[in-house]
Amino acid sequence: MCPYNVDFAVNIDKSRNKTLAEQFDVTIIGAGPGGYVAAVRGAQLGLKVAIIEKEKDAKLGGTCGLRGCIPTKALLNAAHLYQKAGHFEDFGLKVKDLSYDWAGVQKYKSNIVDKNAAGVTYLMKKNKVTVFNGHGKITGKGKVEVALADGKKETIDTKNIIIATGSVVRPIPGFEVDGKQVVNSDQILELQSVPKSMIVMGSGAVGVEFASVYARFGCDTTVIELLDRIVPIEDADVSKELARAFKKQGIKCETGIKLDKMEKSKKGVKVSGKNAKGDDVSFEAEMLLVAVGRMPYLEGLGLENTKVKVKERGTVQVNEFCETDEPGVYAIGDVIDTAWLAHLASKEGIIVVEKIAGKKVEPIKQNLVPNCTYCDPEVASVGLTEAKAKEAGYDVKVGKFPFSASGKARILGETDGFVKIVAEKKYDEVLGVHIIGPHATELLAECVVAMALETTADELGRTIHAHPTVSESIMEAAEGVHDMTIHM
Repeated sequence: MCPYNVDFAVNIDKSRNKTLAEQFDVTIIGAGPGGYVAAVRGAQLGLKVAIIEKEKDAKLGGTCGLRGCIPTKALLNAAHLYQKAGHFEDFGLKVKDLSYDWAGVQKYKSNIVDKNAAGVTYLMKKNKVTVFNGHGKITGKGKVEVALADGKKETIDTKNIIIATGSVVRPIPGFEVDGKQVVNSDQILELQSVPKSMIVMGSGAVGVEFASVYARFGCDTTVIELLDRIVPIEDADVSKELARAFKKQGIKCETGIKLDKMEKSKKGVKVSGKNAKGDDVSFEAEMLLVAVGRMPYLEGLGLENTKVKVKERGTVQVNEFCETDEPGVYAIGDVIDTAWLAHLASKEGIIVVEKIAGKKVEPIKQNLVPNCTYCDPEVASVGLTEAKAKEAGYDVKVGKFPFSASGKARILGETDGFVKIVAEKKYDEVLGVHIIGPHATELLAECVVAMALETTADELGRTIHAHPTVSESIMEAAEGVHDMTIHM
């Protein structure tokens, strides 16, 4: 990605009257990882593409680039390095007077966000995608009205429309945010200082990632989860291991808690509710992070002017090719019922524009969509959990290898976690891979490729992995499916 070129925005404005006289092949509403990736691929295929983004300051990248994936992972990296530096003596290194500059950490995060946004802007210029900064509304067949930032309105004539407007934080009744004592996942990115204590409501990816950030900077952190385990969509063994690792780090995890009341005072926030036994419980902290609830953003989109159907949950109804009930209108990303993941939205955008361009496309195999959580230790998975595989009727065989037995993990000083491979006995096909530990989110890619090629546990175990690497743990876990692990 290259630096933002101011001339690009100027050139668009000057040429807009000319381009509006022409018809676009596809107009994309939303410039997040679903929208802008679709725009690039559409342009690569020779389509005339327009993209609309309501974000002020004309920044592109959507929630992921501006308020989600990128800034969160920047904070996580800073927190990881700070925690690592605190243990340098374990490596024979000495650090005196270790501290952090929170304003500097925030600047580091913001610089990355700005560079990524500028990179997306450059990609639009490079691929000759016309960008409109404003709010897009479908006004009729092939018509999209843009309420521009300057108050004016323009209408785009287009053959196809892609709804890629993403999601926003869903308000939770009784737990209204104020941006100070009670914050959501957007607001917590902009804190002026690290709070002394924090309650994290929700233990999904957002909750455990921010718990990892602030606990490592010295915040007394408590994670509260409604269900009986943290990161509940992951394999049960992974949930147990993350809870153990968090406890070792000083992060408290309270599960099976239904919170129903919040009280604010000058000292902080108190939340209360009941545990799984029905007993009253309460927790107090300086700050509450409400890390549950997002909803599709469809406000003012003009769907009433189309045949597009919105489901009870608030998502747009689409088929396997992301087509809505309105011909020529598609929807991708967080506005539909597939997993709300940036990388999935990107692939959905790609299959849509390839279909529009007349290419032969295949539906995305949802069982091969990787799921990554960047807490510390990292969590990554693809395919079926052990429990889900059994529920589906498979005769299951499991292989597991702990990072505590990995030479490279010992070198890194990161031995928490394991690789778990779920396979079925009859054909030995790998049904799922679950990793918690060092570089888990990077290691998973190998497993996604292997499963896409319908690998067996035997094939994966016989594939030579370089030594010493943490990736050897995948090989060892695969060998473990047949009780043939070497280093355990």
